[in-house]
Amino acid sequence: MTYNVQSLRELKKLARAFTKEIVRSRMKRRGALVIGLVGDLGAGKTTFTQAFLRVLGIRGRITSPTFILIKKYKVAKSYKLKAKSFIFHIDAYRIKKPNELLHLGLKEILNDPENIAIIEWADRVKKILPKNTLWLYFEHGAKENQRVIGTSPKKGKK
Repeated sequence: MTYNVQSLRELKKLARAFTKEIVRSRMKRRGALVIGLVGDLGAGKTTFTQAFLRVLGIRGRITSPTFILIKKYKVAKSYKLKAKSFIFHIDAYRIKKPNELLHLGLKEILNDPENIAIIEWADRVKKILPKNTLWLYFEHGAKENQRVIGTSPKKGKK
């Protein structure tokens, strides 16, 4: 499935719809709900993540954890999530070896079914992510604010 969004507003709207749908479906999982975001710089991964977190009740400034690698947020009571649910926003841009995230507790994060992990630059740590990771691929479109978002990479890209 592929979506063409023409503006930041449309990207945020898509993120809100996506969030509502996948959070409803996460009840069938054993471990954390893991969402892997892949795409070039400026392709919309962080904007998408910000909208995703807003839908789940996260307030305040949301930035990519490029230097601290992992940010933890408590989920607001919504979408029938349990009170102890957490969202982990992970940025793997600076990761040289996937095992670096394991040293920061990624295994424990992924094993807890109450958690949601949204990972920017997830392709860099693909080897250590669960097979049921939901993948989203972000690309720049032909126009300045246009983005192409899909559930599979473009042919020739992996």
